Amino acid sequence: MHKKDDNNFKQFITDIVKKHGTPLFLISGVRLKERVEYFRKLLPGVVPYYAVKANPSSDILKTFADMGLCFDVASENEIGNLLKIGVPPDNLILANSVKSPSLIKFAREKKVLLFTFDSEYELQKIAKYAPGSRVIARIKVPNVGSIVELSLKFGLEPEDVLSLLVRAKNLGLKPEGISFHVGSQCTRVENYLESFELTSMILKDAQTKNIRLKIVDIGGGFPIKHFSHEEDIFEEMAPVLNREIDRIFDKSIQIIGEPGRALVGPCCTLVMRVIGKSIRKNKHWYYLDDGVYGCLSGIIYDHCKYQFNVFKKGSVQISTLAGPTCDSFDIISVSEDLPELEIGDIVYVKNIGAYSIATATNFNSIPVAKTILTE
Repeated sequence: MHKKDDNNFKQFITDIVKKHGTPLFLISGVRLKERVEYFRKLLPGVVPYYAVKANPSSDILKTFADMGLCFDVASENEIGNLLKIGVPPDNLILANSVKSPSLIKFAREKKVLLFTFDSEYELQKIAKYAPGSRVIARIKVPNVGSIVELSLKFGLEPEDVLSLLVRAKNLGLKPEGISFHVGSQCTRVENYLESFELTSMILKDAQTKNIRLKIVDIGGGFPIKHFSHEEDIFEEMAPVLNREIDRIFDKSIQIIGEPGRALVGPCCTLVMRVIGKSIRKNKHWYYLDDGVYGCLSGIIYDHCKYQFNVFKKGSVQISTLAGPTCDSFDIISVSEDLPELEIGDIVYVKNIGAYSIATATNFNSIPVAKTILTE
């Protein structure tokens, strides 16, 4: 889908819209496989655990499962869906740092026994409902410059980690490692490097208490391009990350990561059509058949900006794009440079695979965009 030249791509989109209507959420199977290989090439020493929350589409999960990927899960449904398609429970990490008792019990029943924690209360729950499980301490690390600062909600203060690793051992659990997350869409490599150093110190401190940790989970946050003019920052960051991982961590430590956006973001395209048009204060408004309550929900929940593309040619003017619901909050963008569009014209967004359809709703009982797996 993404490898076609402009004319072929236009014909491809026109044909698929004619067949299926809009809105459409197109997933490229070829691109999914390419992104996994790309990640493995850039970070060969990091075992990827796909963050299912980024996009739980069954087509995506099946593709990744067939490639032998491991998975970062956060709910009963995510666990159940993966087990149904044959993913071994040992290939899952329950990386939600705050879990309900029912979720912990469900995971144990399904033999998913690797959990993260970031408080003593969580350790007590795990010990009660999944005794003997393996646990990884999630620590708070710098999220400077990241689009979503996950350390606002999660993570132990580094000075509290050692005592809780000891506490985990005393509760009959098996301390396995340290995890962190530098924040979503992280473009500052220093966040990772500072986290590596901090984690290394904790590993050494743990050894003094006869706790030998085996895993370092470097989380996700690996950035992607959303606009055609942007550089691939992840490709620039990777050599630095590899060098520092090799320098700081012993070869006996397994390094894992939780890429979500990095694997699925560039693999999907949202295709919409103009369903309404007006002029307000001498400015064109175009109403699309998807919006911020649908697959463009990443604008709200992921603080994401997208590149809106059209096939129409001509002089451009600043225009507003709005969604199809009856809520005035459903305004997509107020400053898009677009040629004059007509009702029925196609508007599409690439690189929208992550935190889009996953957070879409059916507000106003408007169905979520139809998902189609393409080549």
